[in-house]
Amino acid sequence: MKLFFPILCLCVVLASCEAKVQGRWYIQSQVAVGNEVYARHCIACHNANAQGTSSWMERGADGNFPPPPLNGSAHAWHHPLSIQKRTIREGSIRLGGKMPPFGDKLSEDEMLAVISYFQSFWSEDTYQGWLKRGGTE
Repeated sequence: MKLFFPILCLCVVLASCEAKVQGRWYIQSQVAVGNEVYARHCIACHNANAQGTSSWMERGADGNFPPPPLNGSAHAWHHPLSIQKRTIREGSIRLGGKMPPFGDKLSEDEMLAVISYFQSFWSEDTYQGWLKRGGTE
């Protein structure tokens, strides 16, 4: 944890000089930081490569939906950036999911980094569909 904050700060400084990933809103250093954030906070539920669970559309025995894929194969791409950040910040419990809120654990930059990480798995067609739906709003 002590080493993570200085690395994040360095990435933010370097980000001001770094070009965006072609056709995307984010830069590669955000994806790298997002990978670290994902590994610490998200992988246990959303699995490796943001693949989620296979039965994400079916309520479990507890009545909640399991973690969906974030890799572009489920509904995450339907939601604009503002909703993706809100879901990370506030969680999904009030919506029938199991995701706890991370607003007290992650900074705004870390939230954007983890979103850039899972969006890096999205195909170009999925990403373009997201943009057409107003994705960066």
